[in-house]
Amino acid sequence: MELPLTVETAVLGRYSAASKAVEPALCCPVSYDRKFLEVLPAELIERDYGCGDPSRFVRTGEVVLDLGSGGGKICYIASQIVGPRGRVIGIDMNDDMLSLARKFQREIAASIGWDNVTFHKGRIQNLSQSLEEPERTEPLIATGSIDVVLSNCVLNLVHEADRQQLFREVFRVLRPSGRAVISDIVSNQPVPAKLKADPTLWSGCISGAFEEPEFMKAFSAVGFKNVQLVSRQEEPWTVVEGIEFRSVTVQATIAEGCCGDLEKCC
Repeated sequence: MELPLTVETAVLGRYSAASKAVEPALCCPVSYDRKFLEVLPAELIERDYGCGDPSRFVRTGEVVLDLGSGGGKICYIASQIVGPRGRVIGIDMNDDMLSLARKFQREIAASIGWDNVTFHKGRIQNLSQSLEEPERTEPLIATGSIDVVLSNCVLNLVHEADRQQLFREVFRVLRPSGRAVISDIVSNQPVPAKLKADPTLWSGCISGAFEEPEFMKAFSAVGFKNVQLVSRQEEPWTVVEGIEFRSVTVQATIAEGCCGDLEKCC
């Protein structure tokens, strides 16, 4: 039976298709450190749909959580950065994307010399619940267990009604010294209801975009400190009905004293 078209089913359908054939419209051009791409199969690189590189803020030995991990590209980059003492967890609700991410896990682990990545099926707005283990009693991601939460062009795909819970969950799972580094699409003015009602524009990372000031406020509203814009596209990625949509990367910390210079604080 065909599911009714909602934000979630539109996103599931489009990204399932994008796991099997490249869809350039789903991503902004992003430059990654090529040394981390050498061990990745072309299939993973080509079917990555991001708008930034939050992995460049990861440090050796950390526990990393990637929200909406898709084909696993950011997870496998982070795996190389954190090294064998670190750990990387990917969360995605799309079976086809999870299959793509897991397909090359042994091959990549053999190439880099360690296997520290795990993928789980779940909704990023509810990090307690596993969609693969419904009988699970303990939270999928424990409170205060993560050093850094990453996400790359995924938060805008979550329904607006679930976004406050999403930010609360990100805050919940972080350690007291933890931080979130999120790349996403923002708009320069409110997106009208008629565009939000278009499932194609929503699943294409456009009509679900946060208005830029509201995106920054969403971190502070749940308790994050030192919310910083660390990267912002000068030129818009796209313009729809006069509204500019561009990629930004935001870093936000749990502790009051943390700042962008991670060698001196946090």
